[in-house]
Amino acid sequence: MSSNLPKVAWIGLGIMGSPMAENLIKAGYQVTGYTLEQDKIDRLVAAGGKGAASIAEAVREADVVITMVPASPQVEAVAYGEDGILENARKGALLIDMSSITPQTSVDLASNAKEKGIRVLDAPVSGGEAGAIEAVLSIMVGGEQSDFDAAKPLFDALGKTIVLCGPHGSGQTVKAANQLIVAVNIQACAEAVVFLEKSGVDLAAALDVLNGGLAGSTVLTRKKDNFLKRDFAPGFRIDLHHKDMGIVTDAARNVGAALPVGGVVAQLVASLRAQGDGGLDHSALLRSVERLSGSQV
Repeated sequence: MSSNLPKVAWIGLGIMGSPMAENLIKAGYQVTGYTLEQDKIDRLVAAGGKGAASIAEAVREADVVITMVPASPQVEAVAYGEDGILENARKGALLIDMSSITPQTSVDLASNAKEKGIRVLDAPVSGGEAGAIEAVLSIMVGGEQSDFDAAKPLFDALGKTIVLCGPHGSGQTVKAANQLIVAVNIQACAEAVVFLEKSGVDLAAALDVLNGGLAGSTVLTRKKDNFLKRDFAPGFRIDLHHKDMGIVTDAARNVGAALPVGGVVAQLVASLRAQGDGGLDHSALLRSVERLSGSQV
């Protein structure tokens, strides 16, 4: 362990948080983790990190606190209150929230943290579980340039495309746009898959040639096997994409941007969740198209 690297506290060790925290350990950082499930803390310890029994214990000595939790309510739960980050982190610490939440929550968090002398970046990511494991995430950041510069070496251990997008909340706004594009893209791929199969075409061959042309995308590359094998083990759950579509449709309404196709896909994601598929990967939008096309799924 190199002692001149900042000490990191990591709050939230889920599908994304666990591999990301482990990548920081591999890069030489001392990482102390806290999450609600003990087995996830044990996994971090097995990878060379330290476990903490509470948020307060995790953040007390940290130079940098990173949060990776599901949504705005969880960010507020870990940040605020007497047991939360703001009350227990040291003055001058840098709080990097990598969760995907509403831009307003990020703006409010930065403002409240400033009163405690804690600097904040919102730094949501794109790339899913595979991107987290491979450390090739896209990281979209909102906040001050100086804080971004300080955090850049950490980001370099987690991702590949790392961009400061503007002031507090900007990272979340770009992430919301990302989730809009991904959902519409998955929906288009799902419709193509059902169309191709019903037409009797060799699906694997068709997806290969499509992915080599203008219709190709990172979404198709990453999700091709999910479509072919009907394997919907979650890399990114429908439940979370449902939350994100709520964020983007709400934020778009606030700024006066029309999302006609995004609105339709948001409803398709919501209906998939209502049918009990919320725990599946977002590539399970295919199941919705199959149901609409008369297939029993």
